[in-house]
Amino acid sequence: MGGTEHGTMGYATRPVHPALRPYVGDVIGYASDAPPPEVHRGLPSRHLTIVVTLDEPLGIRWPGGPLEKHDALVGGLHSTAVVIAGTASRTGVQVSLTPAATRALFGLPPGELGSVVLDLDAVLGPRAARLTDQLREASTWERRFDLLEGVLLRRLRDRRPTTVRPELGWAWLRLCESNGAIGVQELASEVGWSRRHLTDRFVTEFGLAPKVASRVLRFERVTAHLRRHPRPRLADVAAAAGFADQSHLTREFQAIAGCSPRQWMAEELPNLPSNPQAAAIVPASAAGSH
Repeated sequence: MGGTEHGTMGYATRPVHPALRPYVGDVIGYASDAPPPEVHRGLPSRHLTIVVTLDEPLGIRWPGGPLEKHDALVGGLHSTAVVIAGTASRTGVQVSLTPAATRALFGLPPGELGSVVLDLDAVLGPRAARLTDQLREASTWERRFDLLEGVLLRRLRDRRPTTVRPELGWAWLRLCESNGAIGVQELASEVGWSRRHLTDRFVTEFGLAPKVASRVLRFERVTAHLRRHPRPRLADVAAAAGFADQSHLTREFQAIAGCSPRQWMAEELPNLPSNPQAAAIVPASAAGSH
């Protein structure tokens, strides 16, 4: 663990246990000494998400929907940003899960969680409340990570994972490897299915159509670049990510994030780690304050 602070927000992480690497992208602890922003955007990505707050419930709202509050939640793959608002929560733990994790850890396909946010007990049962209490009682990030890791390792050991068609696993892998650059027809040809059959099966398995997943992956590539390079030439970013031009990128950003790239950078980047896969350690005082 190591790194720097980013404004008023600090982060902690450590390498994922080898047995969990096919299922967990990263585990990040976060803590802030300042009041939370009025609105934060939970952007879509290739990962499902678990969040356990260490203080107050987290307010989540889908565009146009009501605000719902959660002490601990699981969110599926989605194609537009969720709004995080109406909350006093400043400290918590976030786990990024691969789609394969839902079958291995929860015994269900990721499509059953597609575009929804649920209380964590929907997939963990009563263990979710115990885990939340234990994480809040722990005095260090290392202890919190040990607790989370233990729960996930036990789930992996005790459950017999349901299987996914190899064609669908291959299609997801190809989309991720290409950052959404491969076309749906090419993808269908590679797996030996018709485009319609691939789309239907893909939606059932992942909760998103392959074309929509491609948009998310391409968008994710852009936001990851902006987090590493916060003063970019957007025209260059658009070209590198396969957009027709900067205007095309801006329209896509507006459709997915609900704001322009410049607005997102101004409002969100100061409180995010520069590398989405590598966060920084929080100050000792913040790490042990809950």
